[in-house]
Amino acid sequence: MIDINVEEKIFQHCQQLFPEWASLNKDDFDFDAPKGFSSFTMGIRSKLEVTPVAILYRQLEGKENAILDYEVEKNVFLTLGEHNIAAHCPYYDEHCRYEAFYQGRSLYAEELFIPEVQKQIANELYRFHHLTPPVLPKENLFELLHKKWGQLAQHVLEEKLDCFPENEQQMCLELREIYQPETLQKVLDYLPKGELTFCHNDTYHGNIMKLNDGQIKLVDFEFSCLNHKTYDFSNMFAETVMEHQQADYPYFKIVEPKFGDEEIGRLINYYLDNDDFESTEARDKEFDQLLSETKKMLVMSDYKYAMAAITLSVDPIQKIRFIPYAYQRYKKFLEAISR
Repeated sequence: MIDINVEEKIFQHCQQLFPEWASLNKDDFDFDAPKGFSSFTMGIRSKLEVTPVAILYRQLEGKENAILDYEVEKNVFLTLGEHNIAAHCPYYDEHCRYEAFYQGRSLYAEELFIPEVQKQIANELYRFHHLTPPVLPKENLFELLHKKWGQLAQHVLEEKLDCFPENEQQMCLELREIYQPETLQKVLDYLPKGELTFCHNDTYHGNIMKLNDGQIKLVDFEFSCLNHKTYDFSNMFAETVMEHQQADYPYFKIVEPKFGDEEIGRLINYYLDNDDFESTEARDKEFDQLLSETKKMLVMSDYKYAMAAITLSVDPIQKIRFIPYAYQRYKKFLEAISR
């Protein structure tokens, strides 16, 4: 639960920003429970007919695990808003931002396999990949993860070892390999060659919304930077192999993938429908390359989520066992790249 004083502070700020809220009381609004992986968000919805009728608050202050520097992240988000990919943003500072509230819900994992849903996701990704926000870091996502999160992971695994039960402490010792320069080199050697693209980089189902009118929208752009575009295709399926809320420790399990060439290929074909090709042969060549690279990039989500989970394990927003999660993800990554 968010502290009631923090909730009051957020509401008072909203009253300053939105004139039609100024004369209303907190009882005139519904406040959603905070959500989020690396920072919390909270929906605030009016019970009355006012403008705006709802807003999404996102806390930025104290977000030490941000991939992008503040000014770059702000520019990225506002650029996406200008192109109607991200929600309109009426206020943005170093502490927080307020976003237009999408009326809808996050996708369920199984909805990723519905053709019409895949088509809309592919169309949004195509628009995304053709944007060129200024002043993006030259490094790819995985270089930034190593630079930004490597130190945070090292601090957790070396300085906070006593925060974890004995069995997880042993996992921590083995996980110390993840932030070593040799591991980064393995990652870079594994990546496909070729041009980098502006990518979302966190396209799992929880970051894709289905609006009440049926539209599909991408959300949560904190990882958005340069990468190989096939990672946006592969990462879409990353969490479909995870089953959470299990009865026994560590309360999750990794299951066999429910997707293969058919599902991945369909997404790529919808993506390529946005392009013009000189011939069928040219399209087939592009399809084959994207399919091959996407299948290879599937394991890069294991590396990314392992690194992310370590940085969040000491004081998590979500109460899951982050160290076992990171451990299993990282081991899965190592096994895949060594084949």
